[in-house]
Amino acid sequence: MPKGPTASLKVKEWGNSLAVRIRATVARSAHLSEGQPVLIAVQDESVAVKPVGTPKLKFAQRLARFDPKKHRGELMPTGRTGAEVF
Repeated sequence: MPKGPTASLKVKEWGNSLAVRIRATVARSAHLSEGQPVLIAVQDESVAVKPVGTPKLKFAQRLARFDPKKHRGELMPTGRTGAEVF
């Protein structure tokens, strides 16, 4: 018996492949996100999808993780940093 949310879906053609859309409730429960690497395996005539690695973060998520102390503040200095001549 499934432990989390379930969905009854149809397999569709996508180019020369087949595809299934994963509903948002199921994806959240499985900790899947857009860009997430997954491993797909056949198990007893079923297909299992397992997240692997780390998901590709969106810009806002990457920006939220930015730590100025760790990354030495701003990327672009506002003043002279060397022997520039203006």
